[in-house]
Amino acid sequence: MLARSRFIMVLVVGALLAVLSFSLQYLHLIPTNPVAEQRSLGKSRKRVNPVLHTDPPAPDPIRDTHQYCNYPNLTEHGWEGHSPADYRLLSVQVMIRHGDRFPLYSIPKTKKPAIDCTLSEKRKPSHPLLASFISHMALGGRGHWDASLGSLPRLPNHSTCEIGELTQTGVVQHLKNGDHLRQAYIKRHNLITAVWSPRQLWVETTGKTRTLQSGLAFLFGFLPHFDWSRLTVRQQWSTLFCGSSCDCPARNRYLDQEQHRQYRQRIADTELERTYVTMAKTLGVATKTLRAANPVDALLCHFCHGLPFPCSSTQITSNALDEGACLTLQHFAVIRRQQKDDELERRKAGLYRRYAVLAAHPFLNRTAARLERIARESQTGKGKEEATFALASAHDVTMAPLLSALGLEGAGFPKFAARLVFELWSSPEDKERKNDRKRGKWLDNMFIRVLYNGEDLTFDTAFCRDHNRRSAQPLCPLGNFLSFVRKDMFNIVNATSYQQACHQIVL
Repeated sequence: MLARSRFIMVLVVGALLAVLSFSLQYLHLIPTNPVAEQRSLGKSRKRVNPVLHTDPPAPDPIRDTHQYCNYPNLTEHGWEGHSPADYRLLSVQVMIRHGDRFPLYSIPKTKKPAIDCTLSEKRKPSHPLLASFISHMALGGRGHWDASLGSLPRLPNHSTCEIGELTQTGVVQHLKNGDHLRQAYIKRHNLITAVWSPRQLWVETTGKTRTLQSGLAFLFGFLPHFDWSRLTVRQQWSTLFCGSSCDCPARNRYLDQEQHRQYRQRIADTELERTYVTMAKTLGVATKTLRAANPVDALLCHFCHGLPFPCSSTQITSNALDEGACLTLQHFAVIRRQQKDDELERRKAGLYRRYAVLAAHPFLNRTAARLERIARESQTGKGKEEATFALASAHDVTMAPLLSALGLEGAGFPKFAARLVFELWSSPEDKERKNDRKRGKWLDNMFIRVLYNGEDLTFDTAFCRDHNRRSAQPLCPLGNFLSFVRKDMFNIVNATSYQQACHQIVL
């Protein structure tokens, strides 16, 4: 009897284990392919986080658009300010794209999006610093400005947004950006103290209110003590931030060729053309009129602010709205899909990369020169004090070529309030490095990191892809960046200097 009971118990336990095993496999809590799992674990034995062997998600224009909107209520974690132990942060150079804005174009025969461009801490999205930011901006007359910037408002201030005006979302995006980098660089590394000097800070912006106001919001979130009397804001007259080096005929020719390629790509996309025809019929306008209005700009605003897509104003009555007379998410998705396709085609064609190298070089060259001077001064103690922190408040047409020139074309089109960061680090000195410094080899312990929206992309850049990350120095040598900017980046246009590249004949 006892033996029979034990036999029955073994059967019951075996059945329970079988059911449990099947359930775990169904829920993917244990591997269903032990051989594949062992192979995966063998490759990632030394990793803190194993690499997941999954196929990349299929392109989704709507998901990508949510990322482009850059909703400020989402928690974001970045790798700014991280380095090996005992490395010292010497300088940070940042370029930002302005925050969320009202459209630059309007769609014919539709009402403009109903967005309030005044600021209120009681309206969402908000930020803990917003109320004090509003009050501080009223004191803007105490700052030092290039004369051309003096007349621009320090805050967006229209109850009905004007064309291209920064929205409250855009302000909050950059208060959040600045606060994030304050935690990374000031609280963690004490890069700038509360008694910072005007020489430590370099700020430049284009002459648009949205870039000026974005830059001020960023600085208000970033600086340990926002003091108008110590702040100087300079204007860049070109959206390329090319300063006195804007004359470059070859750059303009490459841009013309790229724009022709884009046009051919668009008209060859039959789904896009059918969509434009449908949209034009919906609104009662000519197709070419709609296409010229660049409707995606306004549709992005509706999408990012959670507003219904626009309808034909002629179809709106006091009683009802004909749903067939409205643009739809499907229309929008087709246009966004074509834009993503064009990004891939742009990389294959290579014309944009050539344009980008010449468009971005003046800014990169100034950045390289500033970092080199800071590095030399930190080692020799000689030279005038350089800007420890530099901020360039710019546009998508500034940042996109900069990313491409650096070899980061896979990073995607700059979202609202995107940030690109260059960090300069020095490694701890041993006896050998002290001797190198005495022999004038001060550059050997200087390193650079490049981060885009908080992600460390240094080893994806054209100048550091081949660096051995497992070498004695785990960061990218500053010398790689200097050589790239001064010579190597021109290889793609068969030149050895910016002047030569700009004035050679483009076929």
